[in-house]
Parts: sequence; C-alpha cells; structure tokens
Amino acid sequence: MLRSVEPEWLDILPADDPSAQRSRRDLQRVNAWMRHPQILSRILTRVIRPKPSFTVIDLGGGDGRLMLRLARDLDWRNVRLTIVDRQNLITSETREAFAALNWSVEAVVADIREWLARPSSDRTDVMIANLVLHHFTDDELAACLQGIAKRARVFVACEPRRAHRAVVGTRLLWLIGCNRVSLHDAWTSVRAGFMGVELSQRWPSDSNCSLQEYAAGLFTHCFLAQYRSSIDDL
Repeated sequence: MLRSVEPEWLDILPADDPSAQRSRRDLQRVNAWMRHPQILSRILTRVIRPKPSFTVIDLGGGDGRLMLRLARDLDWRNVRLTIVDRQNLITSETREAFAALNWSVEAVVADIREWLARPSSDRTDVMIANLVLHHFTDDELAACLQGIAKRARVFVACEPRRAHRAVVGTRLLWLIGCNRVSLHDAWTSVRAGFMGVELSQRWPSDSNCSLQEYAAGLFTHCFLAQYRSSIDDL
C-alpha cells in the first residue's frame, strides 16, 4: 500500500463545530483502543531514568489528556510540559490535575511545522508526537524531523501503521461510538501512516542518534530516536 496524505475532516472543520468536538472526544477512545498511553508509558519507562527536573514537549497534544494519563502512569515530578497545537484546548480542570502531580503546563498555539522551523538553542529532554506525523507529506515530514532532531534529546512517536488489517480496523470504530468524521479520518490516517523504516530513512543522517522503528500491537507504528551522548544523562 503506497503512502497517501489527504486532508482530514477534523483539520478542516471549525473548532466549535459539534461534529469536530465529538470527534476530538472520539480520539480519546481511539487512543485507548490502540493502547497508545500504555505503549508510550512502556517506552518512556524503558529509556528514561527519572531525574529531579524534566522538560517535555507534546507536539499536537490537543487538550492534554493523553499527557495527563502518561503523567499519572510515569510518576515523574517537577516536569515542565509544553503542548504545541493549533488551538489551546487545555481546560482549567486539566491544568489543575497536572499541578497536583507537580507538572507545569504551557500551551503554545502554533502550526507544528512553523514552530519546528524556528531557530532554537534549547534542547528538551523528551518530545512526543502521538498520531501527528502522518498528517505531513514526505517533504514536510523530512523538514519536521530535522527540526525535532535539533530540539529533542529523546523523541518518541506513535503513528498509524499502514497495513490492510489497520484499514479493516478503521471500519470497526463505529463499535466504540466514533462518529462519521472520526471514521473518515481514521481511514485517511491509515493510508498516510508508516511501515518498515520510513521514519528512520527521513531522520537527519548527520545526527548522532540511536533509532528504533517497529510495529506495536495490531495498528500502531512506533519510532524512537535517542541522542547517544544524552541517554545516560536522562
């Protein structure tokens, strides 16, 4: 199956459209169905040893509830979290829940591609992208990964796996209550997803990184990049 990137309806609909609001809620169920919180928690627990202070950037993190689930699972403290998204969807209740875990949260309203293209001398400890990279064309993806490589010591991504069984899986999402927008976007996401080592091939070749890319579960494609000189520091 060749990779094909097409617009998703949720990216086009106004933020206050009822179908879009429902679809954003559906994403929580899709993440749970794909077990992305558990997959991300397992990866981060394996590769990172807690230290007194952490910086985390969540690309396209939306309302922050996925990161809140991770914060509770990881039991990290004194974390500075930045969520980069085109909209600030973080509620006061979510901020209070983070604060109770000793996490501070900053929302940056920006297009991810433009934000990653900005010059920066700071390198964050951990950067996460969940169901984000598949939105980008091959050229956009290469540019984004170049920006990520300059900004993150550890980068973890969970994306749709481009496979026929994943296509079949999208047809079953109505069973967990997903609406028409979510069903369309799930099918579109799979066709724009990844397989093999497609992300590794687009990662900057001049970076001093250890790369891992693999399937997780039935429908997920994982990518992990770690700077070799920084692994022992995390």
